[in-house]
Amino acid sequence: MQTLRSMLGLSLALFLCPSAFADSAADIIKATGVKGGFIVHLGCGDGELTTALRVNKGYLVHGLGQDVTRARAAIRKADLYGPVSADRLAGSKLPYIDGSVNLLVSEDLKGVPMREVMRVLAPKGVAYVKQGGDWKKTVKPRPDNIDDWTHFLHDEGGNAVAHDTEVGPPRHLQWQGSPRWSRHHDRMASMSALVSANGRVFYVMDEGSRVSIQLPARWTLVARDAFNGVV
Repeated sequence: MQTLRSMLGLSLALFLCPSAFADSAADIIKATGVKGGFIVHLGCGDGELTTALRVNKGYLVHGLGQDVTRARAAIRKADLYGPVSADRLAGSKLPYIDGSVNLLVSEDLKGVPMREVMRVLAPKGVAYVKQGGDWKKTVKPRPDNIDDWTHFLHDEGGNAVAHDTEVGPPRHLQWQGSPRWSRHHDRMASMSALVSANGRVFYVMDEGSRVSIQLPARWTLVARDAFNGVV
């Protein structure tokens, strides 16, 4: 009888465990207010929460840990490898370009300083870190020296001058999106009518076949995160 109770208890725990992580992930998303984008789970452990943090297709999730064997197994089991992945972190330097992460979740920063967390957060990005048993939410403010470009000539005034002192000659590649090639090299550009607002870029892309420019076009409106390219 005792053995039966133990087996029933273990079965119940295994049944409830994924649901508990799903509820926890939903609570984190609700508490932080992050709607889509790039999530980093620092200290991914067994990968259950890492996997659950992809609550819908609008999120990409990257887990970091000293040993990611179990996390990778959980990701494969959930059939989410690609949109969710995990890599080993050695040291205190996060492997991301400046201003690219929308949400960083961690129960233990594992020696990573908070200034490093803030470095990788995008403007309006959130760090959700457990400190002293309680979760603390830290939001990275949007700098005053970056601007939106909401119309063909900057804004409704039609003066094609941005109030942006961050813009300048390219120094690095911030992100790369698809498709990797346009439809043709001497016809109308595949991408046109790009504007930006509130941390998003919006553009019209011809995603028709590249076999021949004579084939029908397939114009699509695309919205991406301006800081990391997540659709």
